[in-house]
Amino acid sequence: MTAIDLQAYMAHVGAAARAAATAMAAAPTAAKNDCLLRLAALIRAERETLQAANAKDVAGAREERGLPAPMVDRLRITDKVVEQMAENCLQVAALPDPVGEMTNLRRRPTGIVVGQMRVPIGVFGMIYESRPNVTIEASSLGIKSGNACILRGGSEALHSNLALWKLVQRALVESGLPATAVQLIETTDREAVGRLIAMPEYVDVIIPRGGKSLIERISREARVPVIKHLDGNCHVYVDAEVDLDLAVKVTDNAKTQKYSPCNAAESLLVHEKSAPQFLPRIGAILAAKGVEMRCDRHAKALLADVPGARLVDAVESDWSEEYLAAVISIKVVASLDEAIAHINRYGSHHTDAILTTNHPNAMRFLREVDSASVMVNASTRFADGFEYGLGAEIGISTDKFHARGPVGLEGLTSMKWVVLGQGEVRT
Repeated sequence: MTAIDLQAYMAHVGAAARAAATAMAAAPTAAKNDCLLRLAALIRAERETLQAANAKDVAGAREERGLPAPMVDRLRITDKVVEQMAENCLQVAALPDPVGEMTNLRRRPTGIVVGQMRVPIGVFGMIYESRPNVTIEASSLGIKSGNACILRGGSEALHSNLALWKLVQRALVESGLPATAVQLIETTDREAVGRLIAMPEYVDVIIPRGGKSLIERISREARVPVIKHLDGNCHVYVDAEVDLDLAVKVTDNAKTQKYSPCNAAESLLVHEKSAPQFLPRIGAILAAKGVEMRCDRHAKALLADVPGARLVDAVESDWSEEYLAAVISIKVVASLDEAIAHINRYGSHHTDAILTTNHPNAMRFLREVDSASVMVNASTRFADGFEYGLGAEIGISTDKFHARGPVGLEGLTSMKWVVLGQGEVRT
């Protein structure tokens, strides 16, 4: 595809999305839900077709591209993934429709009633890597929130994404909705991404979901707003007053339940009063699971006698690192103030948790830690759209404007002011 052809193709996609967005904003809830129910049924019925297309991507990733095993695994559409995608559609269909909701209505002394109405953003572009199930997550949330979306998956998943997209289009048409409400960029030309993020006349917001390098590029080059998070250096802070059994259980889960997600704990802060009792206990669990511990001097001394512990002296960069692996940084702090200051300096403003029995300390942590999700006595692994009751998420935002944290249906809408009157005039 030549540069001129690509430009024309992307302009056509953009114009079609903008037109579809107008129709989707007016679509009744029943039609949107019907589409999602049909899509769930199609995903289950076409399992073998989807898996045949996916097999081409898996073979190409392994044999031609030589991608690492974890990335190949993320590509696979197993029976479990098929069921998860179908269930995702059913859950989103069951959620209340946010579009048209009016809130904060209040009568002014002039007689007018002023409030806000929730409306779709319009057109969002989704750029993602590896996981084909994101095609369904983005489509389902886009449909229910009354938006049009333009999807650009990774070239390594092209066959899978195309097969899934065709099912989305079938469900849209069968429900009386425009097929162009969800479009997939069919070219693997990388310049398509450059065009997508530079079309403010067609695209209202870009949502990148992938590695840090991808998100940095999108943030740097986009000419439309971007909803993003760059990394997830999530902290667990064990306070001076704490239930030690709870602290051990939650810290273990936050770090080791799964190493690769962005909401896994990467840094452990422990108050000096709790450290002598807590660190040897959690250290034994981490050592048994092969987790490398990068420690400050105080933490290393308290962990020195733990059998099999892999202890490394922490360096400055460890405090801000997202490992996504069996590695954790550990620091002993003298106070809650020091813990909060450390998190706000080195954290990625994603998800941070305090483990404590001191209620005032918990409330201070919630107020003062500058992160999208802040937790008390719970694992950071809960920072997820499904776990928050959003049905699904299109991504996690560490931005402060519009959407913050897991982005679900409400994150794909905005508020506009509405005024209800009975002939009032301003004097």
